[in-house]
Amino acid sequence: MGILNVYDVSKIYKGDVSYTALSNIDLKINKGEFVGIMGPSGSGKTTLLNMISTIDTPTSGEVIIDGESPHQLPINQLALFRRRELGFVFQSFNLLNTLTVKENIILPLTLDGVPPQEMNQRVASIAGKLGITDILNKRTYEISGGQAQRTAIARAIIHNPTLLLADEPTGNLDSQSASDVMEQFSKLNKELGTTMMLVTHDAMAASYCDRIVFIKDGKLYNEIYCGDSRKVFYQKILDVLSLLGGRWNDFSAVRV
Repeated sequence: MGILNVYDVSKIYKGDVSYTALSNIDLKINKGEFVGIMGPSGSGKTTLLNMISTIDTPTSGEVIIDGESPHQLPINQLALFRRRELGFVFQSFNLLNTLTVKENIILPLTLDGVPPQEMNQRVASIAGKLGITDILNKRTYEISGGQAQRTAIARAIIHNPTLLLADEPTGNLDSQSASDVMEQFSKLNKELGTTMMLVTHDAMAASYCDRIVFIKDGKLYNEIYCGDSRKVFYQKILDVLSLLGGRWNDFSAVRV
């Protein structure tokens, strides 16, 4: 059993005309894996992320994270589960500009009542790994976009989450900062063994993953693995994306 197991998940939004956002999705992510989710706009990748992050609930099927079914939890336990088991990194950073970089990072620990000495040790360790030690006392409006996203990553992993979820984390960054941030994700994945799921439309960002799962029209479409060469993997991603723009039967669901 993986860290994340999605079993036969569907999501239908009711209305005058019902809309099926996801159909019978099965997905497994093992401990320490770095998995990317890709697909055209409206393909269902954000809906899938929302199901896994417990922001939304499936119409049918089940999501299991580290042996627990969060959608079955009472609301107060769900909030605790989300805070302790999951880490989130967003396109818009979601940092509080009234706080310093350090204060933003330790926010999850403050909520859990972690002793100050332990907080300081954890911040020092993670800031060192992410190369942001020298900006810890700055306000978020005094730092660059790349530094802001590194701060957001530090906040997302400070409590050692079971699963880190990143939604278009390079979307607001220039290409150099985007590469830099993805290098940091890769480093944390390899050094700390953090299990990560990345939703992105950016082939460059996706090429840092171990495996990419493609979604089209709410269904699983294809899956490819990195292998030894990131350059070759990047080209494979571009090839699948170009086919994703075509008709469903343009491409058989084979493992590349």
